[in-house]
Amino acid sequence: MNLSLAVRLGRISNLPTVWTNVLVGVVLAGGKLTDPRLALLLLALSLFYVGGMFLNDAFDHGFDAKHRPERPIPSGQVSAREVFIAGFGLLALGMAGVMLASRGQTGVHSWPAFASSVALAAAIVYYDAHHKDNPLSPLIMGLCRVLVVLTAALTLTSTLPTVVLVAAVALLCHLIGLTYIAKQEHLDRIGSLWPLCFLALPVAYGLALSLSTPAVWPALALYVCVLVYSLYLLRRRGRGDVPRAVVTLIAGMSVLDSMMLAGSGHFIAALVAVAAFLLTLALQRWVSGT
Repeated sequence: MNLSLAVRLGRISNLPTVWTNVLVGVVLAGGKLTDPRLALLLLALSLFYVGGMFLNDAFDHGFDAKHRPERPIPSGQVSAREVFIAGFGLLALGMAGVMLASRGQTGVHSWPAFASSVALAAAIVYYDAHHKDNPLSPLIMGLCRVLVVLTAALTLTSTLPTVVLVAAVALLCHLIGLTYIAKQEHLDRIGSLWPLCFLALPVAYGLALSLSTPAVWPALALYVCVLVYSLYLLRRRGRGDVPRAVVTLIAGMSVLDSMMLAGSGHFIAALVAVAAFLLTLALQRWVSGT
């Protein structure tokens, strides 16, 4: 497996959205951007994401052989066995990184963060192995991202603040709507649109935040623009519109993270999250986000 192939399998264009999820967990739990553990967490949870993407292709190689024969495994560029080994190896390295980042803090136990990372690995594997024709797969995918936030937060505190839990619920709703669309991407069409109603809940949360913190408005407006553009693509349903909506909503996670960070008064972190959104869109032009 060469670097170019690994980049495609890992969908690294979406990594900035993982980084902003980590920022939400760390900063809303009381951490700072200058905390040296932040870099280790960014690396560790990036390994979870890339490992999960590897396993997604490995478990889906039979499906891809029929519907996406250009993917690396069915096209013969790499074997499913090799991708399985690499994927599980990356998850193991990610868990080790979380354990290392959570050790040595006065008054904070390391086991909650490690337990959360184990739950994250289990959710990733379960999703990758069973997401086809599983009506609960959008919920499971959403839980994967929620566990990224919670794992990051638990490295700093043994008791999760309410603001972290609320932010995790908002992210879960976004992921449920996103994953429902992504499940039907190979059809290049969407059936029922009612699951997209979950995307309205983060907007409602943003409106509530903006009442007390006006600085939330720019991030909220940008998030609404992301949703409106994606829904326009889904309504138009031209060739390639569904995949384009999927990758736009993936990038939009960082805008949602920006909104939540701004709502808690962390404006520099919120700007970093907006920059991550723009970086994701740019990288998606180089490496496919799906």
